[in-house]
Amino acid sequence: MVASAPAPSVQGGGAKVSLSEGSEHEVKMLNMSSAGTMVFEPAVLKVSVGDTIHFKSVDLSHNSASIAGMIPDGASSWSGGMNQDISVTLDTEGVYVYQCDPHAMMAMVGVIQVGNPVNLEAVKSQAGSKKAGFVMNQSRLDDYLSQL
Repeated sequence: MVASAPAPSVQGGGAKVSLSEGSEHEVKMLNMSSAGTMVFEPAVLKVSVGDTIHFKSVDLSHNSASIAGMIPDGASSWSGGMNQDISVTLDTEGVYVYQCDPHAMMAMVGVIQVGNPVNLEAVKSQAGSKKAGFVMNQSRLDDYLSQL
C-alpha cells in the first residue's frame, strides 16, 4: 500500500465515510467497531476510477463479495475467500455494494462510489429486496446510500 496522509473522513449515520486521497484504499472487515457489529470500515468510500481497494481480514469469518445487480453494468464482480485479504481495482464508474457472505443477513454491507454515481437509482431500486433478507440493522444500507 502506498504510504500517504490519512484520508479526511466525515461522520454520518453512525458510519465513517472516507474520501479519496490516492489510488489505494483499505477497508477492514470487523466483528465490531464504533459503528456497530459486523461492519466494514470505512463502510462508505468515495474513490476515483482505477483506484484499488484492499479488503483486510482483521477479524475471522469474513469475506468481501460484490452483490449481483448492485454494481455498475459492465463492471467486474468479485468474491474473496473466507479470512482472506483481497484487492480489487475498480475501473467502471458508479456505485458498488458489497457484502460479507456469511454475515449478509446481519447487514454486513459496504458501499463504494467510483467517480460519479451513475447507477445510484438502479442500486436503490435493488436495495429493498436486499434489505428484506436482513434480520438486524435494516436501515444500514439506506443510511450508507444516503451518504453518496
